[in-house]
Amino acid sequence: MYSTAVCPYCVRAEQLLKRKGVQEIEKIRVDLQPESRIAMTEKTGRRTVPQIYINGVYVGGYDDLASLDHAGGLDVLLKKTEYL
Repeated sequence: MYSTAVCPYCVRAEQLLKRKGVQEIEKIRVDLQPESRIAMTEKTGRRTVPQIYINGVYVGGYDDLASLDHAGGLDVLLKKTEYL
């Protein structure tokens, strides 16, 4: 997950993922590594954080993650990617 230190949506995304049983979240702090923000923008086409990948599958930002969860797709994605 691309994030920054003071991002409330990053905190919400992390809380949601932890409620779903995700124990480890790799955070790439774009506020500490400007080159990572450039890479994030090139990969996702977005400049805002968080930008979330689940085992290489691009999910999007917090709103995308929450929408995926409400639609039932987050559990499916987490279950699928447990075995990657």
